[in-house]
Amino acid sequence: MNRGLYTRAVRFATVALTVLLASCATVVAPPDRSYAGRFSATATLGEQRESVAGRFSLEVRGARQTLDLATPLGTTLARIDVEPGNARATGNQMQELRGPDAEALTEQLLGWRLPVGGIADWIEGRPAPGRAARVERDAGRIVLIEQDGWTIRLPESLETVARPRRLLLERAAGPNAPAVSLRLIVDEPTG
Repeated sequence: MNRGLYTRAVRFATVALTVLLASCATVVAPPDRSYAGRFSATATLGEQRESVAGRFSLEVRGARQTLDLATPLGTTLARIDVEPGNARATGNQMQELRGPDAEALTEQLLGWRLPVGGIADWIEGRPAPGRAARVERDAGRIVLIEQDGWTIRLPESLETVARPRRLLLERAAGPNAPAVSLRLIVDEPTG
């Protein structure tokens, strides 16, 4: 091969590889989306058992999320606003709480953590990107995700629906932390 042609081929390959790697490293904000539905949660620590049920709405706008938790009749109990490195919880008859993440705030409010950081992706039937996860598949579809200490079961076939309508999330008990079981029924997309 002629030396000039070889040099141009190496430069082209270098530029092409650089462009390819740069495009892979580019962080793309997730699309805006909204979810609403019902939830029931049970936390068990030893013989103590606490349950709560109601409605939720989750709005995702880029890296920002707003999670509203309400009674079954729709009265807002708490609103959790999350942006990178900052979370704020407000609610009916409660003092505003701030912290570095939503999971810590829900632990302050409820005594146990809710998986706010990954829930929008899990509702879509996929693990949250950029964090370690174990995924089980059945005939190519995701049926189970283990991520952030949670086991997420997706009992519906994604062949018949665009995304799961029902999810079961479980977290094992830890030192001074209860076992948590969270059931979500997601309404049709609101946005």
